[in-house]
Amino acid sequence: MEGSLNVLGYAVATLGPAIGLAVIIGKAIESMARQPEAAGMVRTTMFIGIAVVEALALLAFVLAFAL
Repeated sequence: MEGSLNVLGYAVATLGPAIGLAVIIGKAIESMARQPEAAGMVRTTMFIGIAVVEALALLAFVLAFAL
């Protein structure tokens, strides 16, 4: 039963990063459409934000099996 609860916990923990990715990518596309000349800077900042959010997802994955 413990393994099933870990998987369920991981599934719930991935909702936050999934929502975060959707917001980051959506806002980046919106800002690139509004100011195409700033697309390079926005893209760089978007990738840094994506890396941070993905780190949270990986942390949830590790903790789901470690605890």
